[in-house]
Amino acid sequence: MEHSYYKIYKPYGYLSQFVNHQNKRRNKKLLNELYDFTDNVMAVGRLDEKSEGLLLLTTNGKFSNYITSSKIEKEYHVMVDGNVTGEAIIELQNGIEISVDGKPYKSKPCKAEILKDTSHIIDRFVRHEKHGPTSWLSITLTEGKFRQVRKMTAKAGFPTLRLVRVRIGNYKLDTMTPASVLEIQPINELYP
Repeated sequence: MEHSYYKIYKPYGYLSQFVNHQNKRRNKKLLNELYDFTDNVMAVGRLDEKSEGLLLLTTNGKFSNYITSSKIEKEYHVMVDGNVTGEAIIELQNGIEISVDGKPYKSKPCKAEILKDTSHIIDRFVRHEKHGPTSWLSITLTEGKFRQVRKMTAKAGFPTLRLVRVRIGNYKLDTMTPASVLEIQPINELYP
């Protein structure tokens, strides 16, 4: 069987799914509104409704399992409230205690740094500058707990205002724009 693979720029406000089974969320935007995907395609991992950026889709379950494994880095560019301190960066890098499923969880050490150049990020209004300064961070994880990046930055004292996933392993957002979809082939060195 020939499998299908896609990379998409999931826009803000979309769910990372194709069918909505929840009564209270009837008017939510779904991925199938963006493109005529092949049957049986599934999102590889998730981005929550308020997050945006790179999302891989496939019909290949083995590929999906490999990409969501802890072997693959996921890089996020994150706008946070306030001017991030060096102490907060170190705290994020060393792992920070957050709550997962109502229980304390210490995140694995990760890459975190202040992002100086944000010219690659498509501008989207988040809030008026009169509400105070913001900073951009690059955070790279090898795990993906529910709302993990948001919980980590909030615990470090800098709540997330905008989150854009820019890379999954060797797959990059590059110059894609919100709602764009590309059919791709798996990168051989990434997927055995």
